[in-house]
Amino acid sequence: MQIIIKKNKLWFLVLFSIFLIISTLTIYILPERYFNDTKIIIFDEYKEIGWIGSYPFAIMFYKITKLKYLPFFVIALIQFPIASYILYKIGVPKNFHIFNSKNLIIFVAFFLLGIYMSMPTKEFITFLLFSSIPFIFQSKITNRKKIIFSLLLITSFSFFRAYYLLIPIFALGMYLISFIHFKKKALATIFYGLVIAIFLSFSHGIIKGEFLSKLTRQDYAEVKAKSVNTIILSPISQDTWYGEAFGIFYGYASVNIPIGQALSHLLSPQVLAFAIWELLIYYILIVRFSRCLKNKKENYLELWIFLILFSYFIVQGIFEPDLGTSIRHKIGFLPIIYFAIYYEHFNRKT
Repeated sequence: MQIIIKKNKLWFLVLFSIFLIISTLTIYILPERYFNDTKIIIFDEYKEIGWIGSYPFAIMFYKITKLKYLPFFVIALIQFPIASYILYKIGVPKNFHIFNSKNLIIFVAFFLLGIYMSMPTKEFITFLLFSSIPFIFQSKITNRKKIIFSLLLITSFSFFRAYYLLIPIFALGMYLISFIHFKKKALATIFYGLVIAIFLSFSHGIIKGEFLSKLTRQDYAEVKAKSVNTIILSPISQDTWYGEAFGIFYGYASVNIPIGQALSHLLSPQVLAFAIWELLIYYILIVRFSRCLKNKKENYLELWIFLILFSYFIVQGIFEPDLGTSIRHKIGFLPIIYFAIYYEHFNRKT
């Protein structure tokens, strides 16, 4: 019996094999700073173990699964195949073996997935959580139920990271904004999504006495400014309302359209490469998002995937302290990014 493997799936397996080897070797290649989070998860020096919060839950997860006791190359042999299989089940586009901009972005993401899945990491848990969303969208339930279930599920993920609770809020807000007529609808929708974020931050400031981005990113960035190469530090103090508003826009641009990071690190090939990667992702996604907004009824489900995705990008603009962390967190969100980029390839009948 002759077994025929299509070129796209063969290339997926080739990439998987290459990056699996790299994943098992990262413990011997990466500098020690890449394992800072891993040390917290493994050793739990401050006895944070629990069910609520990213560190407490990650510590509990790796203790219960016994993965923390395994050598890192074995963890890579477990986590990377699981993550890759999930992407495979979401779908492999027919032209996956062709070198084009969309595929190259995913090839790089696949490489980064191998890096970050090679150790105990919060991103593996994030990946597992958000991988449920593409499968809900591909299910046979009604479109309205797909949206409702997805938003409720993302809300429930706030037990892991509280700011996931903001994703459905921003998504619903931008969906309503999309009904207003704008000349540049995609950019306007995102702009007013950021305005919603600013007002939420102001509300937090009134109730708690400190703005969201100032509390979670700016204070951390000020402490780490000299030790982190790609720190995101607003040039305007975020102690004032206008400083906070500027800081959120600045943070959004820094993690999603990192032109400034690219220009300031022209002699750092690694930073420059990942900045270009972020720019390509954003360009492709914003073009697709714009197309969906032109015909919301026909592209209803695809539109909601982009609303969820850009809502997450806004969340990153509020909270991410540096470009490196934002890239690592995007890999945790890779099932949604992968699904959005290739939606038209394996959801033509959806």
